[in-house]
Amino acid sequence: MTQRVLVTGGAGYIGSHACKALAAAGYRPVVYDDLSRGHAAAVKWGPLEQGNLLDRETLADVITRYRPVAVLHFAAFAYVGESVEEPLKYYRNNVGGSVSLVETVRRFSPIPVVFSSSCAVYGLSSSDALDEDHPRAPINPYGHSKNMTEQVFRDCDAGYGLRSVSLRYFNCAGSDPDGELGEDHDPEPHVIPRVLSAAADSETTFDIYGTDYPTADGTAVRDYIHVTDLAEAHVAALRYLLDGGETISLNLGIGRGFSVRELVREGERVTGRRIKTRECERRPGDPPILIAAPHRARRILDWQPRYTGLEDMFATAWNWYRKKMAVAV
Repeated sequence: MTQRVLVTGGAGYIGSHACKALAAAGYRPVVYDDLSRGHAAAVKWGPLEQGNLLDRETLADVITRYRPVAVLHFAAFAYVGESVEEPLKYYRNNVGGSVSLVETVRRFSPIPVVFSSSCAVYGLSSSDALDEDHPRAPINPYGHSKNMTEQVFRDCDAGYGLRSVSLRYFNCAGSDPDGELGEDHDPEPHVIPRVLSAAADSETTFDIYGTDYPTADGTAVRDYIHVTDLAEAHVAALRYLLDGGETISLNLGIGRGFSVRELVREGERVTGRRIKTRECERRPGDPPILIAAPHRARRILDWQPRYTGLEDMFATAWNWYRKKMAVAV
């Protein structure tokens, strides 16, 4: 029988790509999503069970019927600004939902969990390339919620034998190369879709926040990882846990940074359109450089990213954007 994997938040951007990767690897993804921010149309490789993580009875019923061998846990709110304005919403959903998931899983057996964490757990970096031993000091409720949930999983391993892998993403980018999936947020928090939006509409301006950073061109530098590589890392983490791997937290990035101005130039090159920009003041708390030291994940998970340049990230994202918005070439 094909092994089933419960995917919370599997109707979202990264979760849906992970479902495609699971199916390609021979697993049957079972999506559990309340569709408050996900899309039913993105669930293509297995059943969709609609429900909220705080609804333990519905969640328990789904686990009873499908008997998953593991959980990939993506369900969370992920807007930093919103988390500052509505912190309780984030603690209730992100931390409370994760606690509810663990409590429900424990009613059956310690089913291992791959948790969608974030580099936001580090806060302001004190080095250019962050490894997993860098101090964790989140600066917003979203980052705190991810850090707290990681601690929940570590403590539940010690207390109940519930093993987990927490994957700390850097900046996820791109879309499914086959054009079946892509990024569809409202509002859109990520930089590459916003660059493409400005390319698609000559009346739209792309804001550059901060031009006086101590970087080569004065703009902030970030590590971007293609969503397909991210999805395949989740499958690798799943296999690691099913093979008996211990609880661990790992960075996911390519280990290389790109500046905001580089993103704009690549956006213009890929789309063939001029992008109107506006220079703005720095946003509070934005570090000049944020790059992953990804070596531990590559070694432990035997995983390597396939897309390590901006071209594929922009090209796949632009292909999806044009399809979604019906933008003429």
